[in-house]
Amino acid sequence: MKRALTILTIALLAAVLLLIGYVGGRHHSSPSPASTVASSPAGSGKKVLYWYDTMAPQQHFDKPGLSPMGMQMVPKYADENSANDKGIVRINPATVQNLGVRTALVERRVLTSALRVPGTITWDLRHAITISARTDAVVSTLDVRAPYTVVKTGEPLAQLLAPQWSSALAEYAALQHAQSADAKDLRAAARERLRVLGLTSADIQSWRRGAGAAVTLHAPQSGVVTTLDVREGQRVSAGQPLMTVNGLSTVWIKAALPQAAAGTVRRGTPVVVTVDALPSRSFHGTVETLLPDVDPTTRTQRARIVLANPDRALTPGMFATVQLNPAQGEAVPVVPDDALIATGSQTRIILAEGDGRFRAVSVRTGRAAGGYTEILDGLSGSEKVVVSGQFLIDSEASLSGALERLNDTSAKPALATSAPMPGMPMGDRR
Repeated sequence: MKRALTILTIALLAAVLLLIGYVGGRHHSSPSPASTVASSPAGSGKKVLYWYDTMAPQQHFDKPGLSPMGMQMVPKYADENSANDKGIVRINPATVQNLGVRTALVERRVLTSALRVPGTITWDLRHAITISARTDAVVSTLDVRAPYTVVKTGEPLAQLLAPQWSSALAEYAALQHAQSADAKDLRAAARERLRVLGLTSADIQSWRRGAGAAVTLHAPQSGVVTTLDVREGQRVSAGQPLMTVNGLSTVWIKAALPQAAAGTVRRGTPVVVTVDALPSRSFHGTVETLLPDVDPTTRTQRARIVLANPDRALTPGMFATVQLNPAQGEAVPVVPDDALIATGSQTRIILAEGDGRFRAVSVRTGRAAGGYTEILDGLSGSEKVVVSGQFLIDSEASLSGALERLNDTSAKPALATSAPMPGMPMGDRR
């Protein structure tokens, strides 16, 4: 009995020793998570900071394998930060060629600044004359019976019966043959009274020919009667407008300028105007002034343009196309429109620095014309910018943290604006 108990004790001790050895061996042979992160796949000797999915680079994992999206994860190496100290991204030249990356040289030039904007032809208000009654009267005859009647200089417009005019004219006629000095003074005073009442020499002669009939009002200029405010037989009071005559020797064009382009237009800027009604003709003029208000609906600023219209071919109300040619400015760096990467907060481009080195640069843009955009700040000229494949490089720059220098250094690392396609590695980023 005692011998059996001893054998059982020895067997239990042996089992315990075997269990301890097995557990210790497993613990010694299995690597820790820290050693997995620090080691590099394929024994490259590079330190791995974390693993990530190229489709969701903001998620970090401490082990390789498949991501929650089912994609194979790639490593993020510690020594990549040294290449990004200056915001530089390194891409294998073979990968650059496979991606079809194209570059263009930054040039300094003056963009063609011709602007084509819509416009409307209006009356030149400097040639508008309002004819009004100088005294109480009755419109006995109305020679112009409808608005927009074309009249010539000296053509009769209306005949007025006015007692005050009649008495003043009769007094002036009675003193016409006076010989004494006092009578001549009275005649001069009567003539001045007629002038104050608004009667011209032609009106006086017309009254004489009519032998005391109504006074005839004549057109002061050739043009169009744009407003007619009275009717035949109507009684009018002193100062009441009767009609308005607008000349057509010149017309105005009001052109709607975008606010971004209004700053390039000045007084005297030459323009060429075309209208659909006269497709074979073009009219040349200059900008007279920029009106000091902005249309609240279209957010455009209007420019007033003066055009000569000797043959009256241009009629107010016509729509026109206005081409403005602002004065040439200074040469500034320009880049192709395709090189720009616009985000919600900034615009940037990708510089190609050779040997597979690329760098993202924030720029401030100006006018755009002919497929090129002015760079007002950020480039000096002669640099090379990426015009094809820049979005993939920009995504790699965001992924590697190279864009953090363009933002607040205290902010979180920028997320990728566009992710590389699965199975398309961006090359070894040394």
